[in-house]
Amino acid sequence: MPRPLRVAIVGSGPAGIYAADALLKSDVAAEPGVSIDIFERMPAPFGLIRYGVAPDHPRIKGIITALHQVLDKPQIRLFGNVDYGSDISLDDLRAFYDGVIFATGAMADRSMSIPGIDLDGSYGAADFVSWYDGHPDVPRTWPLEAEKVAVLGVGNVALDIARVLAKTADELLPTEIPPNVYEGLKANRAKEIHVFGRRGPAQAKFSPMELRELDHSPNIEVIVDPEDIDYDEGSIATRRGNKQADMVAKTLENWAIRDVGDRPHKLFLHFFESPVEILGEDGKVVGLRTERTELDGTGNVRGTSTFKTWDVTAVYRAVGYLSDKLPKLPWDIDSGTVPDQGGRVLQESGEHLQSTYVTGWIRRGPVGLIGHTKGDANETVANLLDDYANGRLQTPASPSPEAVDAFLAERDVRFTTWDGWYKLDAAEKALGEPEGRERVKIVEREDMLRASGA
Repeated sequence: MPRPLRVAIVGSGPAGIYAADALLKSDVAAEPGVSIDIFERMPAPFGLIRYGVAPDHPRIKGIITALHQVLDKPQIRLFGNVDYGSDISLDDLRAFYDGVIFATGAMADRSMSIPGIDLDGSYGAADFVSWYDGHPDVPRTWPLEAEKVAVLGVGNVALDIARVLAKTADELLPTEIPPNVYEGLKANRAKEIHVFGRRGPAQAKFSPMELRELDHSPNIEVIVDPEDIDYDEGSIATRRGNKQADMVAKTLENWAIRDVGDRPHKLFLHFFESPVEILGEDGKVVGLRTERTELDGTGNVRGTSTFKTWDVTAVYRAVGYLSDKLPKLPWDIDSGTVPDQGGRVLQESGEHLQSTYVTGWIRRGPVGLIGHTKGDANETVANLLDDYANGRLQTPASPSPEAVDAFLAERDVRFTTWDGWYKLDAAEKALGEPEGRERVKIVEREDMLRASGA
């Protein structure tokens, strides 16, 4: 009787779990069956949903419910706290599995080359997000002394950062933020947040719902300058062809024509301002210099040689995430992705690296919403199954599930399991219960391992 198809997935965020789901829904899952092991470097699963989504977004965190149903399937095992590259290598995975799918995300900041970017008080979005999301591998404190703050970028991450900085700690307390984050936010002195985009309202990358949520806080006054509401032919075409872009532009127009209210924290959304320099004194941020831009007819912009200095003492750049290079895999340094064709990893020769696949942000870069990841996973899995059907997968030397357990035990790798996640989940909910909160996130890696029974 033929054994099940053995597949390893590296990364337990939406990309990896959607790939597992696609495998379970395939014809191969019925006969001869599939056996899937998911490797995750964090002690807990769910990747960017746990460590990249703002804590006041329960709607998006609700996706965890759907991911949970996949990981509950008996054909799947979770190995948490296992780091690809140090705890287990590509050669190791090849010894145990017919195919390997890499579904690692992006947790580093894309670089931005303007003068002053390295000053004290200039921060990457990813680091701040990791701090307020209770990531175990970042410092427990965050400097929040600045009363006036700039956020560079007009995507959802920029909105998350601006919103977290503009809300009060008590507004965020009902969420799952850990005690160190609550204490840090209580000390936050920010009263003015300025978000900068170098193009116009039609080119903003906000989601309509995320944008409207800014205005729901009793403490945040959202302000848009009427002079920043401008469209050219390219912008009008964008609005006609993209319902989301049109909804975003309409929301911004409505905010631009209303009277400014008296909520205590001001959040300014600036367009047509291109950051050219972060200004410093004694190594610290003391301002931001921008160049006014104008539309060129195509929806793009050009500089006008008109400059303005903004009085801010902290700058957060939210200009995109970047994936970490994965050992033993080819790498496109410009895009920060693994070269592929339909999810099949491509070597420099243009040939497929046998039995090796990618999906999600490591494949296409950190673009698109969580839902876009599903189609990505379906294509990758379809090509893996095509290679399986046509005998193109390598044959592992030790395909039994027990061989993986023995390998990790021999290496003294302290791993967590899916049952361990249930224990950690219960422990976090128990921490929240006395305060009437759904959960309080456990931050320290050692505490997570202990709660998971690793």
